[in-house]
Amino acid sequence: MKIVLIVFIIVFSWKNITAQELNSQVSVQANPALTTTTTEREVFSEIELAVTNLINETVWGNDRFEVEERINCNFQISITEVTANGGYKATLQVQATRPVFNSTYNTTLFNFLDENVYFTFKRGASLIYSENQFTENLSSVIAFYANYILGLDGDSFSLRGGDPYLRKAQSIVMLAQSSMSPGWKSDERGRNNRFWLIDNALHELFSPLRECFYDYHRKGLDRMYDNQNGAREEMKNALDKLSGVNSARPGSVNLLNFIRSKRDEIANIFKEADRKQQTEIVNLLKRIDPTNASMYQEIIQ
Repeated sequence: MKIVLIVFIIVFSWKNITAQELNSQVSVQANPALTTTTTEREVFSEIELAVTNLINETVWGNDRFEVEERINCNFQISITEVTANGGYKATLQVQATRPVFNSTYNTTLFNFLDENVYFTFKRGASLIYSENQFTENLSSVIAFYANYILGLDGDSFSLRGGDPYLRKAQSIVMLAQSSMSPGWKSDERGRNNRFWLIDNALHELFSPLRECFYDYHRKGLDRMYDNQNGAREEMKNALDKLSGVNSARPGSVNLLNFIRSKRDEIANIFKEADRKQQTEIVNLLKRIDPTNASMYQEIIQ
């Protein structure tokens, strides 16, 4: 009996260590412009629960995560249209953070608005994700972002450490090519979709962005506690690597998403830098994201 109990404890402990990597808060709400019925709002609650269960109860990879190491993220679904036969059009805001060493601060890894989420959902249904086939759109969209977040988290701790998850995200996109739902294909209007997010992430032209991502977090933010000036210099060197990416692919979704997610953080950190360093950072950010030039200028005011 004691042997059985010991085996049970070992198995249970192993499951807890290797279990769910994400700790997600999910909200599903109607867009303010959409009039909804009581029944429809009840369905939204069911969708919210189904998405929460899918994200938080799925084991997405083989890495070991302690409970306190789970990645905090938010999935905010805003229903914009209810169509016939249980169809929904929605936007999805995805956010994820990562703790900075020796601090209570959490840095934003990803903050992205997906404006093309179409799916069907029946009451009482659960969402099932199959790694080797496209079953339905909502579970594939959620699985894509779950793996993408894990990929970014891995990249922030080791150089190209997120490869296994980014490859899974790419596989989800490939399997979805037969789908009629938007957001999965290269030939859609604009390049602000899932296809280009992952295609860019794994393209050799974007290697400097992934190097920047690692250097910025691991050599920069994680060392702010020990040596602020040295960490700031590492972060500046990391950001300098973005110039080449901007020259090759100006205005790319990955580049702009990184800069805009880090905009306030960069401003706060470099307000304490010397004027030369501030000017260099501001000029770089303005070149990459000229639409928000006035915001970056505030760093040196």
